[in-house]
Amino acid sequence: MNAIDRTPADLLRSALAADPARPLVTFYDDATGERVELSVATFANWVAKTANLLQGELSAEPGDRLALLLPAHWQTAVWLLACSSVGVVADMGGDPAAAGLVVSGPDTLEAARACSGERIALALRPLGGRFPQAPAGFADYAVEVPSQGDRFVPYAVVDPEEPALIVAGAEYTGAEVVERARSGAPSLGLTGPGSRILSGLAYDTWEGLSAGLYAPLSTGASVVLCRHLELLGEEGLAKRVESERVTATVR
Repeated sequence: MNAIDRTPADLLRSALAADPARPLVTFYDDATGERVELSVATFANWVAKTANLLQGELSAEPGDRLALLLPAHWQTAVWLLACSSVGVVADMGGDPAAAGLVVSGPDTLEAARACSGERIALALRPLGGRFPQAPAGFADYAVEVPSQGDRFVPYAVVDPEEPALIVAGAEYTGAEVVERARSGAPSLGLTGPGSRILSGLAYDTWEGLSAGLYAPLSTGASVVLCRHLELLGEEGLAKRVESERVTATVR
């Protein structure tokens, strides 16, 4: 990765320049049997579309706070990088009433209604599927995002020293996210390109976000992100580690 990268969005741009075809996020949901693999290029395309939705359709600006009420999921990772691209502060599990925007999964819609600003809902269905009917008061992400542009250019330069992420009550700038991810990567077993970590951790702690997204992104590695991993069993986990060529595991 480039030493001058200062924000998570910078890390993604460097990853795209280095090797767009390599896997970046492989997602499993062991409650539904879903498996999705996203290359750096595919992931970056989703991020660009989502950032364009944020900036263009939702009028989000640097410094705005977005309550992100989503589990560890590939689409959550997309939203985190889209927020970084625009300069929006991603507040993981944050109070919707204190946020200008909210992004909610299907299980947190009632809580999300406390947000007086823009509300986006994700069905979290396989292949990014939409709701059969959009929840009242929400725009359906799966309906809104496909028509967005495939390239993103921010209206304002994102300052790496400004707040970028809030998780478990702690606030981090974009530069701090990058530095913490890089410095913590070796302890996760991520030694550089070719490393592949399987994470069953939730996204509600720094440890979960680092293992499940930021540390792999900062080192040229990749992540096998698993939701409901407790349903898999030890034998199934061993088979997944082998089939996915996993080099490190956290759960």
